Amino acid sequence: MLEELAEAPALKRVADALRERFGDAVLETVYERKELSFRLGARDLPAVLEFLKTGHDFNALNDMIGLDRLAPPGEGRKRFEILYQLYRFSDHRRARVVVEVGLSESVPSIVSLYGSADWAEREIFDMFGIRFEGHPDLRRIYLAEDFSGHPLRKDFPLEG
Repeated sequence: MLEELAEAPALKRVADALRERFGDAVLETVYERKELSFRLGARDLPAVLEFLKTGHDFNALNDMIGLDRLAPPGEGRKRFEILYQLYRFSDHRRARVVVEVGLSESVPSIVSLYGSADWAEREIFDMFGIRFEGHPDLRRIYLAEDFSGHPLRKDFPLEG
């Protein structure tokens, strides 16, 4: 990874600073397609995102994406992933933060840090059933409150 990051010294400084500050909280660092990705545990998410925003100017949350991996038992990975796509305007750089979430686990809300996370967290809750602790108004955004299930889960029946 360090070899590829040589072409992007600004992102290498971010990766080094994150590893120095958070150590083992950063489970994986990947640089590909001119984008830096970090994998972390959910409990470290707010502190890492605040560090990237205030210390390294990643002040835009462009997107949040939920993924259902439906990993087979024993694979060692959790079922869901949430991807946070960050953007830095000064040099047009992107960073992605990936958090794994188990079936009955929740993720800290980041609405207080990035206001644009409000609807994205509600959408992920609605479609996947992942709860965001501390969200100011966590309720369904597309489906009726009495709808049963979460349609973007891979085990959701095709008939509905």
